Amino acid sequence: MKNKKMKRLFVSVPAILLVLFLLNSFVLKEKKAGEKTTERTKSAPATIVFRSADGGQTWQNISEGLPENLQREGVWRDGLFANDRGLYLRAGNGVYHSESNSTTPFWTKEIFPGNQRNIAPGKNRILAYNFRGQFLQKINGTNNWSPIYTNFQEQAVRIDRMVDWMYKNYKEREVRTVFETAGGTVFIGSNNMLFRSTNSGKTWKQVHVGDGRMTLAESNGVLLTTSKDGILRSTDDGENWDRVISEGGAGIAVERIDGGFAAIVYNTITQTNSIHISLDSGKTWNAIGEELQPSWSSLLMKKAGILQSSLDILSIKQMGKYLICGRADGIFRSSDMGKTWEKLLLPAIENYGFNLSVSGNVIYAIPNKGC
Repeated sequence: MKNKKMKRLFVSVPAILLVLFLLNSFVLKEKKAGEKTTERTKSAPATIVFRSADGGQTWQNISEGLPENLQREGVWRDGLFANDRGLYLRAGNGVYHSESNSTTPFWTKEIFPGNQRNIAPGKNRILAYNFRGQFLQKINGTNNWSPIYTNFQEQAVRIDRMVDWMYKNYKEREVRTVFETAGGTVFIGSNNMLFRSTNSGKTWKQVHVGDGRMTLAESNGVLLTTSKDGILRSTDDGENWDRVISEGGAGIAVERIDGGFAAIVYNTITQTNSIHISLDSGKTWNAIGEELQPSWSSLLMKKAGILQSSLDILSIKQMGKYLICGRADGIFRSSDMGKTWEKLLLPAIENYGFNLSVSGNVIYAIPNKGC
């Protein structure tokens, strides 16, 4: 009898232990699930856009209200711009707007009617476009987006007869950029050509300059553009161009500053990007930012494959009295037009550098996710 009770005990104990184990596992899972839910609810806003109104001394994360997937995917390179009205960002099914004078993070969203991913400022309007050259415009003060430059592809294909991937698949020219001057002249950069219109896009002509992959800037009627041969300048509304900076490589960026321009070009000898500024509308130029250049040791390490990341200068902007420079490892500021630089403190975030946009005395920093 005693043996039978002992046998029942040996059988029941493991069963009880099994039940207790399962119950404990269930409770732990529920607890962890609850902790994750709480963590998600209380988590900080995604780090998509930072804003500074004090020269980069302090930064405010204004990402709340933007699509969460931007945290993972990053912001499309030509999917944002800043002007005197604030920052505009194209994402998902909308265009998001943050006013530069807003004291609290706040975005207004407008549902976007098309699939154009790129946006650009125009004269009293916003332009939207895609690589197939399908353009929309929205006049300031209105709520409607309407088609524009609908005859561009027809004329562009007739002017540029190159048979490439774009032509074989779509019978179209690839559109890379659009720029409108204060006087209303419009430039469209294609895959291998720059097109110009002086009559609101009714007719287009080829500009015999560059290679289509061009970024333009305007100051007091003078135009500057990047090109594969450096930086080019025009004083006749973009009909003719002269090269003003060349270090053997391509032009990287051009920006308007007080009195003239700032530019970044690639130097083929040092294999680095260098900064130049002009305070006479692009007539004469001075090289600045020598202390921002990577050291020779880091360049040698990169060539040897020891260093994977680059410390190239990526962007240059002016905000009030400061020049602001973006490099792969952070943002730098100069109050003496590039003679000396100080590194700004930013929230720790994994990225490949920052894209910069300026609206008045406000600067926006968008982490580059490398996509």
